Amino acid sequence: MKNDISIRLEEKKDYNEVENLVREAFWNVYRPGCTEHFLIHVLRDDPDFIPELDYVMEKDGKLIGQNVFVRAIIKSDDGKEIPILTMGPIGIIPELKRNGYGKKILDYTLEKATELGYGAVLFEGNIDFYGKSGFTYAKEFGIRYNDMPADADTSFFLCKELIPGYLDGIIGAYQTPKGYLVEDADVAEFDKSFPTKEKQKLPGQIFS
Repeated sequence: MKNDISIRLEEKKDYNEVENLVREAFWNVYRPGCTEHFLIHVLRDDPDFIPELDYVMEKDGKLIGQNVFVRAIIKSDDGKEIPILTMGPIGIIPELKRNGYGKKILDYTLEKATELGYGAVLFEGNIDFYGKSGFTYAKEFGIRYNDMPADADTSFFLCKELIPGYLDGIIGAYQTPKGYLVEDADVAEFDKSFPTKEKQKLPGQIFS
């Protein structure tokens, strides 16, 4: 890793700066405006949030990226609950995207999650990016996305085993942690505390 880059745990003094970083990283990407800055704000107080896996990246002393993990479960078809991780938001400031910094913090934090003994990570993402860090389609492990039928297009739903074989013999459905389910009205109210930005409906957005 370059000498001008460091990755460390987030501290309370970073909260506002990180929320603004996430807002900048996601603004108008998946929808007009974004929800991710509010999401990270509420996740920190969620019982399934993992402070030991709440990391920020600095370049020349400036925060440029972050990633977080949350405990989640797979409800297997035989009634068992399999503990796993989900991840994100993971963000890099817009001017440094596509320069390898996202992969740096992703690989670093996945390594830390492995060291802590977690078995697998499942989340929604782009295989073209996350595949470079060992993710593949969750359906290849027999894992469905929430209540979607097994034959639905879930190419956005990815998985990486941190412990080889951790998901062997598991057939079931991933359950999105409740902390990720936020209300638009709450997001709008929270966003008032940030500088005004124009919401735009752009090609490629997946939410209207």
